Amino acid sequence: MDGRFKGQSIWITGASSGIGRALALGFAREGAHLLLSGRNVDALVETAESCGGAETLAFDVADAAALPEVAAEALARVGTLDMLCNNAGVAQRGLALDTDMAVYRQLMEVDFFAPVQLTRLVLPHMVARRRGAIINNASVAGKFGSPTRAGYCAAKHALIGWSDALRAEIAQYGIAVHVLIAGFIRTDLGANAIIADGTPAGPGQTDAEAKGLPVEEAVEMIIAGITRGRREIPVGRPDATEMVTLALKNTDPEQLFDLMVGIAPREPRKRD
Repeated sequence: MDGRFKGQSIWITGASSGIGRALALGFAREGAHLLLSGRNVDALVETAESCGGAETLAFDVADAAALPEVAAEALARVGTLDMLCNNAGVAQRGLALDTDMAVYRQLMEVDFFAPVQLTRLVLPHMVARRRGAIINNASVAGKFGSPTRAGYCAAKHALIGWSDALRAEIAQYGIAVHVLIAGFIRTDLGANAIIADGTPAGPGQTDAEAKGLPVEEAVEMIIAGITRGRREIPVGRPDATEMVTLALKNTDPEQLFDLMVGIAPREPRKRD
């Protein structure tokens, strides 16, 4: 199959659903050789079959002790790795005042430490080859803080900062680092979010999520951005509220801060 990524080996985490699954389908259409990872084995196999027979490697990114062995197996499977897509993640809903410390640690483990660890484990391979690409799926939440997502915002801010620093260091080896700045996408990320006590939020979407960008359009933007060499790739319609808010962070941060205060949940007033 001809395509922009024909013959390239791409490892995608979080590939059993959402953006990860759609990315797998998109890269498959572009002729890439895929290694797909996730926790849900059945869903992972279904995604692989939909891609025309991609390989699978199931694991939990939160199991930090297992990651060295997982990365070694991934490299053994693909032989040469052209791209790592760090897509696995967990979202959050809950007020900072109510959120357990264990939830903050879980968010950092999955959304920050796991992509850092996996990247570190495959980088020597890419450095030796003097080529490669790292795709880190961040979010507009990594650009500005929004109410009820303090831990998620913290993890995504950390991921963007680390990615920017890493990019500067490894450019000399011909390795690219692309960061996805995604707005609201129509996936099940919100339903799989954890709340203040660490339990799943459960089924249901916010209005913003329900009206978000179709995941197929998001993947078209992502693949086009990678192809063009964009180091930071906005993923969302320019007129979408979250993307307009993102622009506001640069043009008028004080207005943005006031806006976030205005949308934060309010404690019910006590009546006499």
